[in-house]
Amino acid sequence: MEGKSERELIDGISGWVRVESPTYEGAAVSRMMDLAAADAAEAGIASERVPGRDGLGDSLVLRAGPESGDPGILVLSHFDTVHPLGTIERDLPVRVEGDRLYGPGVYDMKGGAYLALQAFKQVARSGAAKLPLLFLFTSDEEIGSPTTRQLIEELGRRSAYVLVTEPARDGGKLVTSRKGVGRFSVAVEGRPSHAGTRHPEGRSAIREAAQQILAIEGMTDYGRGVTTNIGTITGGTADNVVPQHCRFSVDLRVVTAEDGAEFERRILGLAPVGPDVMLTIEGGMNRPPYERSPAIGQLFERARQIAAGIGLDLGEVPRTGGGSDGNFTAALGTPTLDGLGIDGDGAHTLAEHALISSMVPRLRLMERLLTELS
Repeated sequence: MEGKSERELIDGISGWVRVESPTYEGAAVSRMMDLAAADAAEAGIASERVPGRDGLGDSLVLRAGPESGDPGILVLSHFDTVHPLGTIERDLPVRVEGDRLYGPGVYDMKGGAYLALQAFKQVARSGAAKLPLLFLFTSDEEIGSPTTRQLIEELGRRSAYVLVTEPARDGGKLVTSRKGVGRFSVAVEGRPSHAGTRHPEGRSAIREAAQQILAIEGMTDYGRGVTTNIGTITGGTADNVVPQHCRFSVDLRVVTAEDGAEFERRILGLAPVGPDVMLTIEGGMNRPPYERSPAIGQLFERARQIAAGIGLDLGEVPRTGGGSDGNFTAALGTPTLDGLGIDGDGAHTLAEHALISSMVPRLRLMERLLTELS
């Protein structure tokens, strides 16, 4: 199929990256939905807008291919990024340096989303798809998809395959399994007192939190692929006050659903270590593990054959610790391929970049998958 040139792809992706869209800036994320809907409309593709909620952005659904009612192919992309507004002006300007296109969100994942949309448009125009095609753009993946998970799962259940445009790994490899993710918030309440004159009467929330943190961090078991991390902590009132309050967050990563259930139970079941303190623990498994099932293995082998037909030697990474919306669809039993986005590096950093040389090959791969999977 005749598609956009490399120069046109660079310009198109750069335009999307310049529309900064941090997750919690709902209006900014919704502006990305406007751009995608307008781009799709040029190819005669109708779009359905799903209003955002809880201050987050909208979602967008595109439909193409045969209207057979059969399970089809679902493409998943997200438009929210981790970079705050102003990152382009302050820290990470959109620019080309050699084979690298820099910018906030260019690798994770506006580059992959843009390429997938161009492929979707090409296939829609050609009428070459064998299966119905759906494309879902979401607004809150970077915070665990709290408002879009239900929609992702609803569309995933009705699909034969799911293709996720998260970034490629290690030189273009696909992702066929991911760890599950748990998120927890722990609040500790102690008893305040004057740190000088009434110290024995106090019950330090920070002291209790420190002991709980050591216990949680001690749950990490690299042999089982289980990790725990305390990401943030706040507490105390003043230097001369035994602290009444302390709060911290917990990130849990697991390989299997059984481990997820076990460690969720262990974290939620923590009891106070010291006297006269109270623990309030909220949260749980946020994303189920994305395990490489036989069906996912078969889908990868088919993708590898399709890639070979256009001169690509497609590899896979054995497992990645980061979660994606593919976790949800894989856990439903729908064969899911991830890492189909642009190649590059530096996700979530000020060195984030996409490899220009990967643009045309990744576009062609997505086109072939959308037309040859059946």
